[in-house]
Amino acid sequence: MEIEKTVLDKVNVWLTPTFDSETQAAITEMMASAPKELEDSFYRNLEFGTGGMRGVMGPGTNRINKYTLGKATQGLSDYLKTSFPGEDVKVAIAYDCRNNSDTLAKVVADVFSANGIKVYLFEELRPTPELSFAVKHLNCHAGIVLTASHNPPEYNGYKVYWQDGGQLVPPQDKEVITVIEALDYADIKFESNPDLIEYIGHAIDKEFIKSSLVNASFNTAAEAKNALKIVYTPLHGTSVKLIPDLLEDAGYSQLHIVAEQAVPNGNFPTVKSPNPEEPEALKMAVELADQVNADLVIGTDPDADRLGVAVRNGNGIMTLLNGNQTMILMTEFLLNEWQKKGRLDGKQFIGSTIVSTPMMHELASAYGIECKVGLTGFKWIAKMIVDFPEEEFIGGGEESFGYMVGDAVRDKDAVTSTLLLCEIAAQAKANASSLYQELLKLYVKYGFYKEYLISLTKKGRDGAAEIKQMMVDWRENPRKEINGQRVIMLEDYQSSTAKNLLTGAEEQLNFPKSDVLIYYLEDGTKICARPSGTEPKIKFYFSVNDALDDVKNFKRVEEALDQKIKNIVEELDLK
Repeated sequence: MEIEKTVLDKVNVWLTPTFDSETQAAITEMMASAPKELEDSFYRNLEFGTGGMRGVMGPGTNRINKYTLGKATQGLSDYLKTSFPGEDVKVAIAYDCRNNSDTLAKVVADVFSANGIKVYLFEELRPTPELSFAVKHLNCHAGIVLTASHNPPEYNGYKVYWQDGGQLVPPQDKEVITVIEALDYADIKFESNPDLIEYIGHAIDKEFIKSSLVNASFNTAAEAKNALKIVYTPLHGTSVKLIPDLLEDAGYSQLHIVAEQAVPNGNFPTVKSPNPEEPEALKMAVELADQVNADLVIGTDPDADRLGVAVRNGNGIMTLLNGNQTMILMTEFLLNEWQKKGRLDGKQFIGSTIVSTPMMHELASAYGIECKVGLTGFKWIAKMIVDFPEEEFIGGGEESFGYMVGDAVRDKDAVTSTLLLCEIAAQAKANASSLYQELLKLYVKYGFYKEYLISLTKKGRDGAAEIKQMMVDWRENPRKEINGQRVIMLEDYQSSTAKNLLTGAEEQLNFPKSDVLIYYLEDGTKICARPSGTEPKIKFYFSVNDALDDVKNFKRVEEALDQKIKNIVEELDLK
């Protein structure tokens, strides 16, 4: 195949002495035997998406390697020194269980130190939320975590955190990118200054666990804790460093760990994907739960920022909850606790995202507070805390299985959320209820909201073009009717407009621009389309709802909502 000149120009740069012989040899081999892979490795530069910079490991501008991360770190070093003149700049660095995460983290630490920046580097793999905590706890100016969350084993990534412990957001993100893009690879300072690198670990663990206990413990009786049987799996990831100790300190004695998945391993040998959104990822945990007759299954993704949950349904069968359901359960519990303690006066808020369940607004309204909504990605929820310092943040989450309890951590936090869910489950069991029964009660109280997600994978350059065209079609040829229901509103976050399709009236959306479309139907149905910021996927989110007058009618209403979703999906012919 013929390779474009723009690609070859980039390739030739990487064959200069700026790059080591191993990198040059790998590129030469690709030129000879894998031109398609060569093109994919160089046709673009890796970008910062909703979760930072994430990609396949290997040589090239579109890959994660010591040079793309080195360049990002050099740019960030320059930006930090410009942003904080005269200060002794400090950063914290953590990494997950992925292949090469430890060596890449050391490269990043070396570049920071070569630029005269003090580095706190975790001595071993640690959960992402602990990095967010450490940035604040150590008064750092920024933080980095090397992780690709739940992506396949060939991926790695680079997430940047700012002083508040939240991920990089506007205007800093664009400013940092501008600095990075102005650099040449020859500008990277790789020569480490060991005097500026300090290894951290157990002392921060203790402080993080102490913080989690403060934020997620709610006077649950010791008997209730001892009666709760928990099965837990870290899915070969980092949470094994903290969750067992946290639950032990909290007083939970019946913890059963999936032994085969308790050893960190970047190849994730026991699962197709270490993604707790996928039922298959929790298969071994559910099997263990049936063996020990557990009440609750919790599985965390490799970097321990998201959690999957399974509970026993009305027939005693382990049933997986989705991210919207766990978010609703945790938020309702927190709101009720705050109310009981007289801590609600209208100056509090919960947080969510534009693609998550609208049911969060119903909860907020019932308790007389606001539900603030941001774009997809937890950095926007963390930003709410910075933007509204006069208001108290209670908790918040998103449909993709992430939740944040309080503001000690400024990112989704599966560690603290695990304890919170155990508290809710233990108290429910002590009251002859369960997490499942509590969820059904919330559907009666607020309305039954049912969500569904379709995620289509489109890899490589051709896939990216296909995703782009799908969004063009949805944007330029909007549907007027879906499943017999008129589309009454179309929100386009790229043009920042909300258009009433019945009247033609338009309003401005007060959000940063993002490639997201949301259709609202006259029966309350919500359909959202967006390309993923971290994976080669386009995602379609569906939310339908109806009243539920009594728990005993749950199955009937659920079947009707499932049928509605099925009809919509079939009509849209997504593939």
